[in-house]
Amino acid sequence: MKPPEPRTFGPVTQTDVVRFAGAGGDFNPLHHDPEHARAAGFDAPIAMGQLTAGLLAAWLTDWCGVERLRRFEVRFTAPLHLGDTVILSGSITSVEDGVAHLDLAATGFSSTLVTGTALVAVD
Repeated sequence: MKPPEPRTFGPVTQTDVVRFAGAGGDFNPLHHDPEHARAAGFDAPIAMGQLTAGLLAAWLTDWCGVERLRRFEVRFTAPLHLGDTVILSGSITSVEDGVAHLDLAATGFSSTLVTGTALVAVD
């Protein structure tokens, strides 16, 4: 089994955040209100963590097919800022009993945004 090719997304725009908010119902002012974001310690609004996780999940299932995905777990490690470009990547760490184990990452301009693992059924 060949590992998935990395994918680049972005730069992330306010429109991306607004579209995701509409789809997921997350209207936290941290994602659209500059004053609220500054009060929370950020220079500007940040994207939802679930947006980053969703990009990683979509990239993964484009590679393996949603029907093969057995487990997907993520850990949020840094915020996604507007203007950042996200690199989605992963590696197969082992294959046991017809299941590939993968380590995943979504990396932004200066830091890893999300790390994760997945189990994928293989032939």
